[in-house]
Amino acid sequence: MGIAIAAPGLRYDPEFACRYLSAADPRMGELIGRCGPFTMRPEPTQSLFAALVRSIVYQQLSGKAAETILGRVLALYSPRRFPRPQDLIDTPPELLRAAGLSAAKTLAMRDLAERTLDGTVPPMVRVRRMSDDEIIERLTTVRGVGRWTVEMLLMFRLGRPDVLPLGDLGVRKGFALAFNRRVLIDPLVLSRRAERWRPYRSVASWYLWRALDG
Repeated sequence: MGIAIAAPGLRYDPEFACRYLSAADPRMGELIGRCGPFTMRPEPTQSLFAALVRSIVYQQLSGKAAETILGRVLALYSPRRFPRPQDLIDTPPELLRAAGLSAAKTLAMRDLAERTLDGTVPPMVRVRRMSDDEIIERLTTVRGVGRWTVEMLLMFRLGRPDVLPLGDLGVRKGFALAFNRRVLIDPLVLSRRAERWRPYRSVASWYLWRALDG
C-alpha cells in the first residue's frame, strides 16, 4: 500500500479515505461513485477566536445578511483587519448592536473574547495537539457556541477526518435518501451504522450532504 498524502488543509488523504469507505460500506461506495471526487478543502484559519466570531455572526442568518453584518462589525476596528479579543471587550455593546448584532450575539461575542483571553479557547498551536472531543468540550463552554458549530469548525476549518454531526438535519436526510430509508432514522441508529466509516466519518458526512444535491 502506498503512503497516504494529505491534501492541502486536510489531515488525511481524501482519495484513500474514499477507497476505505467504499470497501467498508458498499452502499456508501455507491454514493461516492455517484457524487464523484471529494472536493471539500478547509478554509485557512489563523485562530479559533476569529473562526468563532464568524460562526456566531452567521448563526440563523442567510449568508448575504451575515456577511453584511460581519463587514460592519469589522469596520469598527479599521484599519485592523480583525479585532483582537480585548478590542471586543473594550467595544461598547451599543456599537455592536448598531452594526447589526442581536443582543444574544453581542453577549456571545464578549464571552468568546473573555474565554479566549483566559485560555479556555486555546491558540492554534495547542489546538493541533488536542483531540476532537477536547476541542468540543472546551468550545461549547462559550456562550452561544453549540456542538454543531464546533463540529463544523472541526470539519471545515481544521480538516479533521472523523467528525459525524449527528444533529445535522442534512446528514440525516442524506442518509435516508442514499440508504433508501422512508423516514429519518434516529441519530443513535445512524451512529451505529457510521461505526463502519471510522476513521473517515467527516468524508462520509460530506457525501451524505452531497446526496441531497441530486
